Amino acid sequence: MIEDIRFDQGRPFDWGRTSKNYAKYRDIYPETFFKHILKRNIGLPGQKILDVGTGTGVLPRHMFSFGADWTGADISEAQIIEAERLSGEGGMKIPFVVSSAENLDFPDESFDAITACQCFWYFDHEKTTQVFSKLLKKDGRLVFLMMAWLPGEDIIAYETEKLVLKHNPSWTSGGETRHLISIPEEVLKQFEVVYEDTFLLNVPFTRSSWNGRIKACRGIGASLSDASIAVWEKEHVALLDRIAPEHFDVLHYAAITEMKLKS
Repeated sequence: MIEDIRFDQGRPFDWGRTSKNYAKYRDIYPETFFKHILKRNIGLPGQKILDVGTGTGVLPRHMFSFGADWTGADISEAQIIEAERLSGEGGMKIPFVVSSAENLDFPDESFDAITACQCFWYFDHEKTTQVFSKLLKKDGRLVFLMMAWLPGEDIIAYETEKLVLKHNPSWTSGGETRHLISIPEEVLKQFEVVYEDTFLLNVPFTRSSWNGRIKACRGIGASLSDASIAVWEKEHVALLDRIAPEHFDVLHYAAITEMKLKS
């Protein structure tokens, strides 16, 4: 359970409550997303990489075939259980550990890179910056990544956000626009940006998979009661029946920021 005034006006949320749906519906990153990471020479054979806030292990599992030695960590035991299940089913030997980003326990200079995808905003940056500085090798890289739909440019995303806010007015993740990742001052005290970019992505869905994707978000599955989720889902299904074809794309943007330790 996470309760942080920075998010949803302090309303508690727990990713473990939605892990089954997360595993089923949030593995949605297109191949282009992972190729952008690989172009930055992250994920190459011989590299040791730690994925923090790994969730169900999406990044390590999709990057595994490129040859790096991945480890995943997440604060939620339920998420790690799903990560281990999915990697095992795929025949991938990826070690996963239950740990917050602030309390990672590995020897100093263990990793060539540390990645944090769709999670870095939850960190206590004062603490994690110290941890990451110790765990990275001298020439290591810290990589923040994200992907978000664009409600100002996509009607299905726009109408879906309206419905989420109807059922959870405290939800604060709506209204995304395309922008570079804002790196906290605490991070910039010890790291410098060496590369940053954004790029657009069309992510394919069906009505069912988009409903599942939203149900697995912080504003619904991770925070609402089961009864409230059921009411929201009924309305969302009806909404999609009205405005969406059976198969459609939702416009997203992705962002990547690569950093290295200051000399």
